[in-house]
Amino acid sequence: MHQPLRAVSLDLDNTLWDTPPVLAHAEAVLRDWLSAQCPGIAARFDAPALTRLRLAVATERPELAHDLSFVRTEALRRAARAAGYADAVAERAFAVFLSARNEVVPFDEVPDALRRLAARVPLYALSNGNACVWRAGLGRHFRAAIDAAGAGAAKPDRRIFVRLLEVAAVPADAVLHVGDDAEADVEGARQAGLRTAWMNRSGARWPAGLAPPDHEIADLTALAQLVEQLGSWP
Repeated sequence: MHQPLRAVSLDLDNTLWDTPPVLAHAEAVLRDWLSAQCPGIAARFDAPALTRLRLAVATERPELAHDLSFVRTEALRRAARAAGYADAVAERAFAVFLSARNEVVPFDEVPDALRRLAARVPLYALSNGNACVWRAGLGRHFRAAIDAAGAGAAKPDRRIFVRLLEVAAVPADAVLHVGDDAEADVEGARQAGLRTAWMNRSGARWPAGLAPPDHEIADLTALAQLVEQLGSWP
């Protein structure tokens, strides 16, 4: 028998908004900035080359590979040095990327559904990425946000869910975690003792070999309806 629902944690990327267009836009903004401000970097490192640099950083620094902001900034730092620029350029370039990274367009139902959910139960953002609900204009609905960089681990690692439970100060069985990734979100949360809901916007099949989620939903409106059915505390 589950405890009454006392918190809902929400993945961000591909759960609250469509992420590939966001990243493509942020990469384009960064490329334009590099071309204008640091043409030596732009000339020496095209997009695939910068991707290879990020992969190299993650491989060489596995203890920090979960911190996507570190990985990207370090890759930009290496590119700057190779092109004869000061290290400080990397921080400036990353700030440009991160600003564009947070120019998200929520799925149509998200603003209203978040208002419904926040009126019923405390909401927490739980993300492996470096988007920020406050910078994205949705922070007023959330009690707190936990990301992989701050938690020291990325989903499905148990540590990020433990950090969530510490911040929310509730037992695992009283938390419903919602996300689109079957392994990172659903299996990770299940292994940590949380209740789970799979955000399946595309009508995909659940992966064979994984224990099914407690719930499957097609959008955030369905989540709001589910939470209203489950009841919440207080």
